[in-house]
Amino acid sequence: MIDALPPGAILIAGGLLSALLRGRAQSAFLLVLPLLGLWQLIELPHGVYHQITLFGQTLAPVRVDTLSLLFGYVFHIAAFLAALYAWHVRDTVQQVAGMGYAGAAVGAVFAGDLVTLFVYWELTAVTSVFLIWASRTERAYRAGMRYLAIQVGSGVILLAGIAARVQETGSVEFGHLGLGSLSGALILVAIGIKCAFPLLHNWLQDSYPEATVTGAVFLSAFTTKLAVYALARGYAGTEMLMWIGAVMTVFPAFFAVIENDLRRVLSYSLNSQLGFMVCGIGVGTQLAVDGAVAHAFVSSIYQALLFMAMGAVLFRAGTVKASALGGLYKSMPWSAGFCIVGSASISAFPLFSGFVAKSLVLAAVAQEGQWVVWVMLLFASAGVLDHSGIKIPFFGFFGHDRGIRVKEAPPNMLLAMGLSAFLCVAIGIYPAPLYALLPYPVGFDPYTAGHVVTQSQLLLFAMLAFAVLMRLGLYPPEVPSLNLDSDWIYRRALPVAAGFVVGCLAAMRQAAAAMASRLFDRFMVIVFRYHGPQGVLARTWPIGGGAIWVLVLLAGFLIFYYL
Repeated sequence: MIDALPPGAILIAGGLLSALLRGRAQSAFLLVLPLLGLWQLIELPHGVYHQITLFGQTLAPVRVDTLSLLFGYVFHIAAFLAALYAWHVRDTVQQVAGMGYAGAAVGAVFAGDLVTLFVYWELTAVTSVFLIWASRTERAYRAGMRYLAIQVGSGVILLAGIAARVQETGSVEFGHLGLGSLSGALILVAIGIKCAFPLLHNWLQDSYPEATVTGAVFLSAFTTKLAVYALARGYAGTEMLMWIGAVMTVFPAFFAVIENDLRRVLSYSLNSQLGFMVCGIGVGTQLAVDGAVAHAFVSSIYQALLFMAMGAVLFRAGTVKASALGGLYKSMPWSAGFCIVGSASISAFPLFSGFVAKSLVLAAVAQEGQWVVWVMLLFASAGVLDHSGIKIPFFGFFGHDRGIRVKEAPPNMLLAMGLSAFLCVAIGIYPAPLYALLPYPVGFDPYTAGHVVTQSQLLLFAMLAFAVLMRLGLYPPEVPSLNLDSDWIYRRALPVAAGFVVGCLAAMRQAAAAMASRLFDRFMVIVFRYHGPQGVLARTWPIGGGAIWVLVLLAGFLIFYYL
């Protein structure tokens, strides 16, 4: 019976049913749902299921293949880890929204047609925003509204692309799309918004840090990885994506280094990791696509681990501002240790999961002779070590001891972080099971002397640079501040521009009103001149004079008529 359900339905329906439960029963029920969903995927053979015809179009709500299964597996793993991390939460809104959000993402990666994809695409937006609003602060409400507007806007553009696709091809099949048509361009923009392309990215840094402690863990795993899946499915080999991805890997480093909010730092780091995936998809070779989806798999775990660690700090210390933290390793040693594992993974240290995935992308780029892109990725790798590999654990748990002494994270949080850390190390030491899940056969060994030595040198020089800058006092200080990114456009420039336009319109309205008033006054003067008490038309005219005027008018009419 479980095989008859569409993937994701267990999470969505179960999440809704969990609203009927309370306390530990609710938490336990939510923890079981991802395990049931994962079991369903393991038993599900490849193929297309539940096809229906609607308005002359054949819809394929479920398509099972290697690519969709890989994302389905990691989404269920991430949902389980997030549910375990949120075991202590007694907020039904968060619990229902989190599991429904995960289920919508799972359903989307198994969609065989664009209409089904659109339905799940919008469902991820509607469910995920409650994880932001659940913070119940004014900042979270405003960030959630901006987030919802952008995510729903992405869906509207996707719908326009689908309509154009039907007009062009008569089909809604979700396969390779490319950029050779209007529909392909529109759908790419919609995906680019969700994937946080440059200048379309700041919804990520604006909203994720405002989510709840547990909500941010859910958010880090699904929306952007769903977009990566859509790119891999529809745009593999689109060269423009290689350059977009390369830029995505580099620019977040400059903002992350000066950022004070450590969850915003992680959001920038997530943006950079997405760049490696997008770049691999743009290269489009089998090795590059394997590297991109492998990176999406491991990133979903270590990125969640880092958000868990910072969430534990926020839960216990009440802040994740680097300028207010320091010395927490003394009272939260387990959290600090797990954070270091996540940092080593995202920095691609050998023997950690990031290394075995990122090496695939770097090798694929080098094989294609794209040396400018390769150098950009190498620079970005050093930047990731600086702002996530070092800055997050250093300022979060070490740094200047400010005398903060708190309890260690709750046992369920530690267990979730421990399992995530175990996966990071296990995949890094033995990547063969991950490689076996990839879309194409992998004949690549990341642990050659050349790969290990090159990456180790890069990491050692990056650590040396951090140490020297800190020693010389040249590293950007951690100060309470709000750093504006591309959100400057809509948080500063657009309000000023709107104010200017409104001011100009108000001035034009006042000028028009003044002119109308003057014209009306002149009109009234003329009317009063002729119709006033002493006006010409107000005088008494003799009957004879009136008859003469009638004759004159009649003569004029006759002349006009006959001529």
